[in-house]
Amino acid sequence: MKIKDIQTGTNVDLVGKIKEIADVKQVNTKFGMTSLTVAVLEDDTGSVKLNLWGSQSEGIEEESTLEIKNGFVKEFQGQKQISVGKTGSIKVVE
Repeated sequence: MKIKDIQTGTNVDLVGKIKEIADVKQVNTKFGMTSLTVAVLEDDTGSVKLNLWGSQSEGIEEESTLEIKNGFVKEFQGQKQISVGKTGSIKVVE
């Protein structure tokens, strides 16, 4: 799937390159305190924010190419974002 085709409320499989990665933040969720790293994932059709929770950001750097399986698309502050839960996976493919 391409980034331009993602829809809020769906699960997606896609491949993209990390164009930007923010500093790790500590956030309080309904599951307690955890770390969150927000990255920008890009392909030839567009870009989308990618939320990397806890250890998901380990080994991921700018320009890394990622394969995301069963990520879910949500909307936050008017922007689509992808997260990967327990049933999904993120793999560096470069």
